[in-house]
Amino acid sequence: MTSKRHRPATIIDVARIAGVSKTTVARVLAGGEQVDPTTRARVEKAIATSGYERNHLAQGLRTGRTRMLGLVIPDIANPYWADVARGAQDAAEKLGWSVLIVNSDWDRDREDRHLRALRQGRVDAVIVNPAGPSPDMLRTLGCPVVLIGSGGEDFPEFSSVRSNAHQGVQLAMAHLHRQGHATPALLVGRTRPAARARFLGVVHDVCRQQGIAPHSLAIEDTDYSMAAGHAAMRRLLAAADRERPSAVFAANDLMALGAMTALREAGLDCPRDVSVIGMDGIAAGALIAPGLTSIEKPRYAIGTESAGLAIEHIEGRSAARHLVLPCRLIKRGSVGARQSTLLSRRTRA
Repeated sequence: MTSKRHRPATIIDVARIAGVSKTTVARVLAGGEQVDPTTRARVEKAIATSGYERNHLAQGLRTGRTRMLGLVIPDIANPYWADVARGAQDAAEKLGWSVLIVNSDWDRDREDRHLRALRQGRVDAVIVNPAGPSPDMLRTLGCPVVLIGSGGEDFPEFSSVRSNAHQGVQLAMAHLHRQGHATPALLVGRTRPAARARFLGVVHDVCRQQGIAPHSLAIEDTDYSMAAGHAAMRRLLAAADRERPSAVFAANDLMALGAMTALREAGLDCPRDVSVIGMDGIAAGALIAPGLTSIEKPRYAIGTESAGLAIEHIEGRSAARHLVLPCRLIKRGSVGARQSTLLSRRTRA
């Protein structure tokens, strides 16, 4: 005996249950104000009863909109980008939109393929953390584009949302300096040359303001992952030509967490032997011992603001805008006073 497949409810089913015409149901679905409130309520009840789901593809063909936003990020497995994606999804959903998320893995060719696929899929707008697309590629998308992250500075014609990384780096360097760590070793990402240059530029500016030669800071170029941070910290500890740094400043929290693991494996105490500070402020930093001191970027807000801007552009309600959101210092246990500084304070006391 064969089972009968369940047929999806149609607009005809809704009209039959509500006792109205297909045209009336279509008006309710389109949000038409000319429908009597009592009739509208009856149709909405029939929609819920029948389980009817609107055919967005067909609707998109009629209206020219799919109510879909494309979001291109480097790595959804990184908690930072997961928070950005969640912010974009929550903001879009409140306004009746959906978000299609894809990963570029910091690869320009892969990013270009994703952008072309989103264009072919007729998304209404694209939000992207650019790994390196040209303005021409972004222009050919044929829809509003919102850039997120520091890469947005390179494309001023498009709206952008980013954290104030310049301010964030200054906060980190100032905190380390107050604790006696004037020359921290740096773990920086090599996959994004422009971001690397911006990060080092701010660090070097702070060093010059403090009368410190920027070249005196050890630099390890690595990737934005725990494994890469772990390996970079091991290289710093093994460098025979350099004194062990009293502190490490990592360009993201995953690298910082990897560095702390390497310190523990080497039998060193954090922060007594080496202090560690990261950037991003991901939740995982609060779950280890000691907790990771970090510069918190407004990850969720970057997502919500970018989705809001994208929808504003779709509806033609705003020109290009550039939002720069502030960072804040989260003090936890991974940064402590340098031992020589502690001894000096005790002597003065």
